[in-house]
Amino acid sequence: MSIRSLLPGRIGFGTAPLGNMFRAIPDEEAVATVQAAWDQGIRYFDTAPLYGAGLAEIRLGEVLAQQPRDEFVLSSKVGRVVLDEVEDPAARQLGEKGALFEHGRPNRIVNDYSADATLRSIEDSLKRLRTDRLDIVWVHDVAQDFYGDEWINVYESARTGAFRALTRLREEGVIKAWGLGVNKVEPLEMTLDLDEPRPDAFLLAGRYTLLDHRRALQRLLPAAAEQGVDIVVGGPYSSGILAGGSHYEYAQAPDDIVEKVRQIKELAQQYGIGIKAAALGFVLAHPAVAAVIPGATRPGRIAEDLGAVQQHVPQEFWAALREHGIISPDAPTPTA
Repeated sequence: MSIRSLLPGRIGFGTAPLGNMFRAIPDEEAVATVQAAWDQGIRYFDTAPLYGAGLAEIRLGEVLAQQPRDEFVLSSKVGRVVLDEVEDPAARQLGEKGALFEHGRPNRIVNDYSADATLRSIEDSLKRLRTDRLDIVWVHDVAQDFYGDEWINVYESARTGAFRALTRLREEGVIKAWGLGVNKVEPLEMTLDLDEPRPDAFLLAGRYTLLDHRRALQRLLPAAAEQGVDIVVGGPYSSGILAGGSHYEYAQAPDDIVEKVRQIKELAQQYGIGIKAAALGFVLAHPAVAAVIPGATRPGRIAEDLGAVQQHVPQEFWAALREHGIISPDAPTPTA
Protein backbone atom coordinates (compact mmCIF):
# COMPACT_ATOMS: atom_id res chain seq x y z
CA MET A 1 0.00 0.00 0.00
CA SER A 2 1.07 3.60 -0.45
CA ILE A 3 1.65 5.18 2.94
CA ARG A 4 0.45 8.51 1.55
CA SER A 5 -3.08 7.43 2.43
CA LEU A 6 -1.87 6.63 5.94
CA LEU A 7 0.19 9.74 6.68
CA PRO A 8 -1.83 12.72 7.96
CA GLY A 9 0.34 15.34 6.26
CA ARG A 10 3.65 16.01 4.57
CA ILE A 11 5.51 16.98 7.72
CA GLY A 12 5.96 14.83 10.79
CA PHE A 13 8.18 14.85 13.85
CA GLY A 14 11.43 12.89 14.19
CA THR A 15 12.35 12.10 17.78
CA ALA A 16 16.06 11.14 17.60
CA PRO A 17 17.06 14.38 19.39
CA LEU A 18 14.70 13.47 22.25
CA GLY A 19 16.99 10.51 23.02
CA ASN A 20 19.57 13.08 24.23
CA MET A 21 21.46 13.06 20.95
CA PHE A 22 24.53 15.35 21.31
CA ARG A 23 23.33 16.79 24.64
CA ALA A 24 21.32 16.01 27.75
CA ILE A 25 17.87 17.57 27.36
CA PRO A 26 15.73 18.11 30.48
CA ASP A 27 12.60 15.93 30.53
CA GLU A 28 10.38 19.02 30.75
CA GLU A 29 11.91 20.53 27.62
CA ALA A 30 11.58 17.28 25.66
CA VAL A 31 7.96 16.78 26.68
CA ALA A 32 7.13 20.44 25.98
CA THR A 33 8.56 20.03 22.46
CA VAL A 34 6.36 17.00 21.73
CA GLN A 35 3.37 18.87 23.19
CA ALA A 36 4.11 21.86 20.95
CA ALA A 37 4.18 19.55 17.91
CA TRP A 38 0.81 18.12 18.90
CA ASP A 39 -0.73 21.52 19.68
CA GLN A 40 0.36 22.83 16.28
CA GLY A 41 -1.24 20.00 14.39
CA ILE A 42 1.54 17.46 13.75
CA ARG A 43 0.06 13.98 13.74
CA TYR A 44 2.89 11.75 12.52
CA PHE A 45 5.61 10.83 14.99
CA ASP A 46 8.67 8.64 14.36
CA THR A 47 10.89 7.13 17.03
CA ALA A 48 13.20 4.17 17.74
CA PRO A 49 14.56 2.08 20.64
CA LEU A 50 18.11 3.20 19.73
CA TYR A 51 17.32 6.84 20.53
CA GLY A 52 18.73 7.08 24.04
CA ALA A 53 18.09 3.36 24.75
CA GLY A 54 14.34 3.91 24.82
CA LEU A 55 14.42 7.46 26.20
CA ALA A 56 12.85 9.07 23.11
CA GLU A 57 10.03 6.50 23.11
CA ILE A 58 9.33 7.10 26.81
CA ARG A 59 9.22 10.87 26.36
CA LEU A 60 7.05 10.64 23.25
CA GLY A 61 4.68 8.23 24.97
CA GLU A 62 4.22 10.60 27.89
CA VAL A 63 2.47 13.08 25.60
CA LEU A 64 0.81 10.76 23.08
CA ALA A 65 -0.73 8.58 25.81
CA GLN A 66 -2.95 11.58 26.63
CA GLN A 67 -4.29 11.76 23.06
CA PRO A 68 -6.89 9.61 21.23
CA ARG A 69 -4.91 6.81 19.52
CA ASP A 70 -6.84 7.06 16.25
CA GLU A 71 -5.82 10.70 15.80
CA PHE A 72 -2.11 10.15 15.08
CA VAL A 73 0.24 7.91 13.13
CA LEU A 74 3.17 6.33 14.95
CA SER A 75 6.27 4.58 13.66
CA SER A 76 9.15 2.98 15.50
CA LYS A 77 11.98 0.65 14.55
CA VAL A 78 13.32 -2.87 15.04
CA GLY A 79 16.82 -4.35 14.98
CA ARG A 80 17.87 -3.22 18.47
CA VAL A 81 16.57 -4.69 21.71
CA VAL A 82 16.94 -2.64 24.90
CA LEU A 83 17.75 -4.73 28.00
CA ASP A 84 17.34 -4.04 31.72
CA GLU A 85 21.07 -4.49 32.40
CA VAL A 86 23.26 -1.42 32.01
CA GLU A 87 26.39 -0.43 30.07
CA ASP A 88 28.44 2.71 29.47
CA PRO A 89 26.49 4.60 26.76
CA ALA A 90 29.69 6.31 25.56
CA ALA A 91 31.37 2.95 24.93
CA ARG A 92 28.68 1.55 22.62
CA GLN A 93 29.74 0.41 19.18
CA LEU A 94 27.68 2.56 16.81
CA GLY A 95 29.95 2.36 13.78
CA GLU A 96 30.60 5.78 12.27
CA LYS A 97 28.19 7.41 14.71
CA GLY A 98 30.45 7.01 17.75
CA ALA A 99 28.98 8.11 21.08
CA LEU A 100 25.86 9.53 19.47
CA PHE A 101 23.57 8.85 22.44
CA GLU A 102 26.10 8.96 25.25
CA HIS A 103 23.69 11.15 27.24
CA GLY A 104 20.85 8.62 26.92
CA ARG A 105 19.77 5.89 29.30
CA PRO A 106 22.50 3.38 30.27
CA ASN A 107 20.44 0.32 29.35
CA ARG A 108 22.34 -2.20 27.25
CA ILE A 109 21.39 -2.32 23.57
CA VAL A 110 21.70 -5.56 21.60
CA ASN A 111 21.66 -5.68 17.79
CA ASP A 112 19.29 -8.44 16.67
CA TYR A 113 17.34 -8.56 13.39
CA SER A 114 15.81 -12.01 13.85
CA ALA A 115 12.06 -12.62 13.69
CA ASP A 116 11.86 -13.28 17.46
CA ALA A 117 13.80 -10.13 18.32
CA THR A 118 11.58 -8.14 15.94
CA LEU A 119 8.47 -9.20 17.83
CA ARG A 120 10.10 -8.54 21.19
CA SER A 121 11.31 -5.12 20.07
CA ILE A 122 7.79 -4.12 19.04
CA GLU A 123 6.32 -5.33 22.35
CA ASP A 124 8.93 -3.37 24.31
CA SER A 125 8.34 -0.24 22.22
CA LEU A 126 4.59 -0.46 22.86
CA LYS A 127 5.24 -0.50 26.61
CA ARG A 128 7.60 2.48 26.50
CA LEU A 129 5.22 4.39 24.22
CA ARG A 130 2.20 3.45 26.37
CA THR A 131 0.16 2.49 23.33
CA ASP A 132 -1.48 -0.60 21.84
CA ARG A 133 -0.09 -0.49 18.30
CA LEU A 134 2.44 0.85 15.84
CA ASP A 135 1.25 1.93 12.40
CA ILE A 136 4.60 1.70 10.58
CA VAL A 137 7.69 -0.30 11.55
CA TRP A 138 11.14 0.41 10.08
CA VAL A 139 14.05 -2.05 10.09
CA HIS A 140 16.77 0.15 11.54
CA ASP A 141 20.29 0.82 10.24
CA VAL A 142 21.05 -2.32 8.20
CA ALA A 143 23.84 -0.41 6.47
CA GLN A 144 27.55 0.33 6.18
CA ASP A 145 27.61 3.26 8.58
CA PHE A 146 26.78 1.03 11.55
CA TYR A 147 28.17 -2.35 10.50
CA GLY A 148 31.07 -1.62 8.16
CA ASP A 149 32.13 -4.61 6.06
CA GLU A 150 29.66 -6.83 7.93
CA TRP A 151 26.63 -4.91 6.75
CA ILE A 152 25.65 -7.39 4.02
CA ASN A 153 25.54 -10.20 6.60
CA VAL A 154 23.43 -8.05 8.91
CA TYR A 155 21.14 -7.17 5.99
CA GLU A 156 20.73 -10.86 5.16
CA SER A 157 19.83 -11.61 8.78
CA ALA A 158 17.15 -8.90 8.57
CA ARG A 159 15.89 -10.15 5.21
CA THR A 160 15.25 -13.64 6.55
CA GLY A 161 14.15 -12.43 9.99
CA ALA A 162 12.68 -8.96 10.43
CA PHE A 163 11.44 -8.54 6.83
CA ARG A 164 9.41 -11.75 6.97
CA ALA A 165 8.09 -11.13 10.48
CA LEU A 166 6.92 -7.64 9.50
CA THR A 167 5.32 -8.91 6.30
CA ARG A 168 3.34 -11.37 8.40
CA LEU A 169 2.29 -8.67 10.88
CA ARG A 170 1.14 -6.49 7.99
CA GLU A 171 -0.86 -9.35 6.47
CA GLU A 172 -2.47 -9.99 9.87
CA GLY A 173 -3.36 -6.30 10.22
CA VAL A 174 -1.20 -5.83 13.32
CA ILE A 175 0.77 -3.08 11.55
CA LYS A 176 -0.23 -1.09 8.48
CA ALA A 177 3.14 -0.79 6.73
CA TRP A 178 6.83 -1.58 7.05
CA GLY A 179 10.12 -0.70 5.42
CA LEU A 180 13.76 0.12 6.13
CA GLY A 181 15.02 3.11 8.08
CA VAL A 182 18.64 3.84 7.13
CA ASN A 183 21.24 6.54 6.47
CA LYS A 184 22.55 4.95 3.27
CA VAL A 185 21.15 4.46 -0.23
CA GLU A 186 22.57 1.01 -1.03
CA PRO A 187 20.39 -1.14 1.31
CA LEU A 188 17.28 0.45 -0.17
CA GLU A 189 18.42 -0.19 -3.74
CA MET A 190 19.07 -3.83 -2.79
CA THR A 191 15.61 -4.15 -1.27
CA LEU A 192 13.92 -2.77 -4.38
CA ASP A 193 15.67 -5.53 -6.37
CA LEU A 194 14.20 -8.33 -4.21
CA ASP A 195 11.28 -10.40 -5.49
CA GLU A 196 10.09 -10.69 -1.90
CA PRO A 197 9.44 -9.50 0.74
CA ARG A 198 7.94 -6.23 -0.47
CA PRO A 199 8.20 -3.14 1.76
CA ASP A 200 5.66 -0.32 1.64
CA ALA A 201 8.06 2.57 2.16
CA PHE A 202 11.54 3.63 3.20
CA LEU A 203 12.78 6.11 5.78
CA LEU A 204 15.94 7.65 4.33
CA ALA A 205 17.87 9.96 6.66
CA GLY A 206 20.41 12.49 5.48
CA ARG A 207 20.74 11.21 1.92
CA TYR A 208 18.21 13.46 0.25
CA THR A 209 19.06 16.97 1.36
CA LEU A 210 20.35 20.19 -0.14
CA LEU A 211 23.85 19.04 0.83
CA ASP A 212 23.72 15.38 -0.23
CA HIS A 213 21.30 14.14 -2.88
CA ARG A 214 23.13 13.17 -6.05
CA ARG A 215 23.52 9.47 -5.20
CA ALA A 216 19.84 9.07 -4.25
CA LEU A 217 18.76 10.85 -7.43
CA GLN A 218 20.63 8.47 -9.72
CA ARG A 219 18.70 5.27 -9.13
CA LEU A 220 16.98 4.98 -5.77
CA LEU A 221 14.33 7.69 -6.05
CA PRO A 222 13.33 6.92 -9.66
CA ALA A 223 13.12 3.17 -8.88
CA ALA A 224 11.14 3.78 -5.68
CA ALA A 225 8.68 6.02 -7.53
CA GLU A 226 8.31 3.44 -10.28
CA GLN A 227 7.58 0.65 -7.78
CA GLY A 228 5.27 2.77 -5.64
CA VAL A 229 7.53 2.58 -2.58
CA ASP A 230 7.17 5.91 -0.78
CA ILE A 231 10.11 7.73 0.79
CA VAL A 232 9.94 9.48 4.15
CA VAL A 233 12.95 11.78 4.48
CA GLY A 234 14.65 12.08 7.85
CA GLY A 235 17.45 14.47 8.72
CA PRO A 236 16.46 17.17 6.20
CA TYR A 237 18.77 19.62 7.97
CA SER A 238 21.79 17.29 7.64
CA SER A 239 22.23 16.78 11.41
CA GLY A 240 21.57 20.46 12.10
CA ILE A 241 24.00 22.38 9.88
CA LEU A 242 21.10 23.55 7.69
CA ALA A 243 19.17 24.80 10.70
CA GLY A 244 21.79 26.92 12.40
CA GLY A 245 23.68 24.08 14.08
CA SER A 246 27.29 22.96 13.66
CA HIS A 247 26.83 19.20 13.09
CA TYR A 248 26.92 17.42 9.74
CA GLU A 249 26.62 13.64 9.53
CA TYR A 250 26.42 13.51 13.35
CA ALA A 251 29.84 15.20 13.75
CA GLN A 252 31.37 18.67 13.51
CA ALA A 253 30.87 19.91 9.94
CA PRO A 254 34.00 19.95 7.74
CA ASP A 255 35.13 23.19 6.10
CA ASP A 256 33.74 22.42 2.65
CA ILE A 257 30.26 21.83 4.06
CA VAL A 258 30.45 24.99 6.18
CA GLU A 259 31.33 26.92 3.03
CA LYS A 260 28.47 25.39 1.04
CA VAL A 261 26.01 26.24 3.81
CA ARG A 262 27.35 29.80 3.86
CA GLN A 263 26.58 30.07 0.13
CA ILE A 264 23.06 28.69 0.61
CA LYS A 265 22.39 31.15 3.45
CA GLU A 266 23.70 34.04 1.38
CA LEU A 267 21.41 33.15 -1.53
CA ALA A 268 18.46 32.59 0.82
CA GLN A 269 18.95 36.06 2.31
CA GLN A 270 19.23 37.53 -1.17
CA TYR A 271 15.83 36.10 -2.10
CA GLY A 272 14.24 36.82 1.27
CA ILE A 273 13.64 33.26 2.42
CA GLY A 274 14.71 31.14 5.38
CA ILE A 275 17.23 28.33 4.99
CA LYS A 276 14.75 25.91 6.56
CA ALA A 277 12.23 26.77 3.83
CA ALA A 278 14.88 25.95 1.25
CA ALA A 279 15.81 22.67 2.94
CA LEU A 280 12.25 21.40 3.38
CA GLY A 281 10.98 22.72 0.04
CA PHE A 282 13.77 20.92 -1.80
CA VAL A 283 13.06 17.58 -0.09
CA LEU A 284 9.29 17.69 -0.60
CA ALA A 285 9.55 18.61 -4.29
CA HIS A 286 10.62 15.10 -5.31
CA PRO A 287 7.61 13.00 -6.42
CA ALA A 288 8.93 9.92 -4.57
CA VAL A 289 8.93 11.76 -1.23
CA ALA A 290 5.75 11.32 0.81
CA ALA A 291 6.80 13.25 3.94
CA VAL A 292 9.67 14.81 5.84
CA ILE A 293 10.32 14.41 9.58
CA PRO A 294 12.64 17.06 11.01
CA GLY A 295 13.61 16.63 14.64
CA ALA A 296 13.57 19.23 17.38
CA THR A 297 14.41 19.63 21.05
CA ARG A 298 12.93 23.05 21.69
CA PRO A 299 9.21 23.91 21.47
CA GLY A 300 9.86 27.03 19.37
CA ARG A 301 11.44 24.96 16.59
CA ILE A 302 8.09 23.40 15.69
CA ALA A 303 6.53 26.68 14.56
CA GLU A 304 9.71 27.40 12.58
CA ASP A 305 9.43 24.10 10.71
CA LEU A 306 5.73 24.47 9.98
CA GLY A 307 6.25 28.05 8.84
CA ALA A 308 9.14 26.96 6.61
CA VAL A 309 6.94 24.43 4.79
CA GLN A 310 4.40 27.17 4.04
CA GLN A 311 6.93 29.79 2.89
CA HIS A 312 6.97 30.57 -0.83
CA VAL A 313 10.40 30.08 -2.39
CA PRO A 314 10.89 31.93 -5.69
CA GLN A 315 12.00 30.02 -8.78
CA GLU A 316 14.98 32.35 -9.11
CA PHE A 317 16.38 30.96 -5.84
CA TRP A 318 16.37 27.38 -7.15
CA ALA A 319 17.94 28.56 -10.41
CA ALA A 320 20.69 30.26 -8.40
CA LEU A 321 21.37 27.06 -6.45
CA ARG A 322 21.76 25.16 -9.72
CA GLU A 323 23.97 27.88 -11.15
CA HIS A 324 26.29 27.64 -8.12
CA GLY A 325 26.41 23.84 -8.44
CA ILE A 326 24.76 23.39 -5.03
CA ILE A 327 21.88 21.28 -6.31
CA SER A 328 21.96 18.77 -9.13
CA PRO A 329 20.61 19.88 -12.54
CA ASP A 330 18.13 16.97 -12.50
CA ALA A 331 16.84 17.50 -8.95
CA PRO A 332 13.13 18.45 -8.93
CA THR A 333 12.31 21.76 -7.26
CA PRO A 334 8.95 23.27 -6.27
CA THR A 335 7.08 24.49 -9.33
CA ALA A 336 4.92 27.23 -7.88
